[in-house]
Amino acid sequence: MRRVPHIVILLGLPFFLSTAMADVTLAPLFQDHAILQRNQPLPIWGRAEPGEKIAVNFRDQTVGATTDADGRWLVYLEPISAAIEPADLTVTGKTTVVIQDVLVGEVWLASGQSNMNRQISSLPDAAEVIAKVNNPFIRQLTVALTAAKEPADKVETSGWQTADPTTAGNFSAVAWFFATDLQRKLGVPVGIIHSSWGGSKIEAWMDSRTLQTTKVWPAIDERWQYLIANYPRIEAEYAAWEKTVKELAAKKLPAPTTMPLLPRGSGSPHALSELFNGMIAPLQPYAIRGVIWYQGESNWERPTEYAELFPTMINAWRAQWGLGDMPFYFVQLPNYGQTYDPTNQSWAYLREAQTAALKLSAVNMAVTIDCGDPKDIHPQNKPIVGRRLAQLAEAKVYRIPGDWSGPRFASAVREGATMRVSFDEVATGLTSENKPPQAFELAGADRKFYPATATIDRDTIVVKAPQVPAPVAVRYAWSNVPVANLYNGAGLPAAPFRSDDW
Repeated sequence: MRRVPHIVILLGLPFFLSTAMADVTLAPLFQDHAILQRNQPLPIWGRAEPGEKIAVNFRDQTVGATTDADGRWLVYLEPISAAIEPADLTVTGKTTVVIQDVLVGEVWLASGQSNMNRQISSLPDAAEVIAKVNNPFIRQLTVALTAAKEPADKVETSGWQTADPTTAGNFSAVAWFFATDLQRKLGVPVGIIHSSWGGSKIEAWMDSRTLQTTKVWPAIDERWQYLIANYPRIEAEYAAWEKTVKELAAKKLPAPTTMPLLPRGSGSPHALSELFNGMIAPLQPYAIRGVIWYQGESNWERPTEYAELFPTMINAWRAQWGLGDMPFYFVQLPNYGQTYDPTNQSWAYLREAQTAALKLSAVNMAVTIDCGDPKDIHPQNKPIVGRRLAQLAEAKVYRIPGDWSGPRFASAVREGATMRVSFDEVATGLTSENKPPQAFELAGADRKFYPATATIDRDTIVVKAPQVPAPVAVRYAWSNVPVANLYNGAGLPAAPFRSDDW
């Protein structure tokens, strides 16, 4: 059962005063069993009566503040080392709030859409996984699905849940495997703040001011205004389209290759800025180490927009948290057969759009092109996704020696009738699972791509195709569902790439 903070009325005050005054409250992340971020200044905030004096005490620190005219208060505790022994966090004003069983360790925000939202209970071996969960030093707080028209300062949550068989089924599967790997390597408490919503677009996770400063805002706004003006008709068209798809599926016939604009009304997970307002703004400025992100499936139709929106969102979140270039690690979309895409390349372009964020410092990508499911947008291999994210954090944040990336395209140079492709992150060599590298293509000056054969030559790949005697461009895994089998010696996959910009 979820425990709530204990509110204690100070003795000696007349009863009528205690019931009339506003109780001291804390922001929604400060609840029993919380994990606070180690080695960072710790913002603690909440509300009380305007002008009320507040004192916060935690692990031999006491810091005071006076609430402003709106009753808001904020204090900062000095950085604290990791602590596995629990302590109480006490906030005292005219009333007192005691948060029990608080640890200090590493805190990460896990956000995105359905593949981050999928719980351990959804895994095929859920019962086996859940039965083995028993770690009091891993805890998760899940933010309730909340859309808001303006930035909110509070939101409902699950409370901080300690990992055991009674709670583990509710944990984000990707976040759980990420956290378990970190906790095992670091030996300190690891807290996950899970705030995601299935089917959401990136526009929903960006505050309105930032969204409106982007170059793609006019197009986004035009679509949004059109949707609002035509919502009843659009909704009816979409319902009819869904009915057609189901009828065709029953006859084992392919679905239509186009679909109408999805109904994305206000209050849905697609509404502009409303998930930022309801599910991110209330979390700021809670001290965190960084963010893990799994999203993009709902933006597959417009990769060019995503290439601008994604790094813009990262920069905005960083500025709002005030943590400088806090680490931001994302999952590149895996192989999936997008049913409504006749080009069979839309996800390839979206994967490329995701990589636009790599130009930012402290941003990195977990490649999953080898562990998706062509027939399921929710692939079940969440353990490998979580662990690849953890490998990034361990190498880049915590400086733990180890491999963190597969081969990354560096250059392609023509050599007669072939192209020689060079890579970064190949100190351990190249491998292709005991068969030739697959999913390579070559094009000449006519820009027509043909399937190509590829051969590993030490830490490079030599690519050729009989139809392309004078190649000028090479692509790898450039389709929705490529047979991608190129890895480095550490078993980490190469990211899809292209040398052209056509």
